[in-house]
Amino acid sequence: MSVELILKYFPEISEAQKEQFAKLETLYTEWNQKINVISRKDTDSLYEKHILHSLGIAKVMSFADGTKVLDIGTGGGFPGIPLAILFPEVQFTLVDSIGKKITVVNAVAEGLGLQNVTTHHARAEQIKEKFHFVVSRAVTQMPVFLTWLRGKFEKENFNPKHNGVLYLKGGDLAEELAGIKCEIFSLKNYFESEFFDTKKVVYISKGHI
Repeated sequence: MSVELILKYFPEISEAQKEQFAKLETLYTEWNQKINVISRKDTDSLYEKHILHSLGIAKVMSFADGTKVLDIGTGGGFPGIPLAILFPEVQFTLVDSIGKKITVVNAVAEGLGLQNVTTHHARAEQIKEKFHFVVSRAVTQMPVFLTWLRGKFEKENFNPKHNGVLYLKGGDLAEELAGIKCEIFSLKNYFESEFFDTKKVVYISKGHI
């Protein structure tokens, strides 16, 4: 699988964006040999299991220019890096508590020439800025995750959905999300691969956090 998989579902991307997505394979392959941020078996399916999965958020929310997005527990840069390529006029702040992962993220962002990515080697609770949206990919159970977000949201709303959380999760979420007012979007409705059969985007408005 290659960048053609991204073009299949996001045919409107520019030539420059196509080149950036294409570069991801080389950058992650090289860096993963030094610092393991993606499991070895997943490097062959980077475009499906990491890049396209990250872009599932874009099928639920098309961020307006000027939006500020925080990616908590970004790991090797997911979902933040693919989203930053897709939305060059949106500001992304990628945070992880493990320094070597942020080293990889910085190298990938620099290798792609991304001007809209900043990083912090920190825990989510240490971030004092405010954002319109928080994104993440299954870093912890939702009730715990939500406790990290208090005081992190901007008041102004100018996106199709109210400011809030867009969280990539898989499997049966009924128990984990019990009592939490949210919208759940199944990625199998957007992407054909069997990998997405159980994958979802959970949206929670800041008013319900």
